[in-house]
Amino acid sequence: MSEFMQNSAYAGVTISLLSYSLGTYLKKKFGFGFLNPLLISIIATILFLFACGVDYDTYSEGAKYLSWLLTPATVCLAIPLYEEWELLKNNAKAVMLGILSGVLTSLVTVFVLSKLMGLSHESYVTLLPKSITTAIGMGVSEELGGYVTITVAVIVITGVLGNILGEFICKIFRIHEPISKGLALGTAAHAIGTAKAMEIGEIEGAMSSLSIAVAGILTVILATAFAGLI
Repeated sequence: MSEFMQNSAYAGVTISLLSYSLGTYLKKKFGFGFLNPLLISIIATILFLFACGVDYDTYSEGAKYLSWLLTPATVCLAIPLYEEWELLKNNAKAVMLGILSGVLTSLVTVFVLSKLMGLSHESYVTLLPKSITTAIGMGVSEELGGYVTITVAVIVITGVLGNILGEFICKIFRIHEPISKGLALGTAAHAIGTAKAMEIGEIEGAMSSLSIAVAGILTVILATAFAGLI
């Protein structure tokens, strides 16, 4: 199987798509929050590679084409935002302050926990971009001297947890305003959280889409300042 993976240019892409399709099927069939398609696809892919004795580098060589779609997919999230443009203009101040609060909360939390756990500078900056989309987070981590591979894993984990728990947390704290829910999901859980926001409603999806871009820009700016604290 390892030899087949090496000789096939798109084997990694095929495995990734099949795994995600399995996750989507299970989610639709059972409807449980923890059956997140991305989470299921990750687990299924790992189990397949382990069972077939295929190393990560071989798989990555065939799956790298999927990463090329990250930036275009992120840009496409501007479409629901455009459809709710008037709503954004009418709530511009609250929206911007909400996103800024979310970004600062994320960075401060990483700083405090890193201090408490005695993490090195490299480990600390690796975690700083945890709540922004992978396309931006990888660049931030690399620029600050972090471990890019771990950053990607942390970003995915953050997004999956936000997707699974985001709506439940909003219910606990009685957050019913669509704009607030959208901003929370997008700022805390980037594109994966936005997928959940779009399931909830159009306004939530639009505000979450906006949060991805603005939170990414703010994190790029503020992470540089926070990086010097440890």
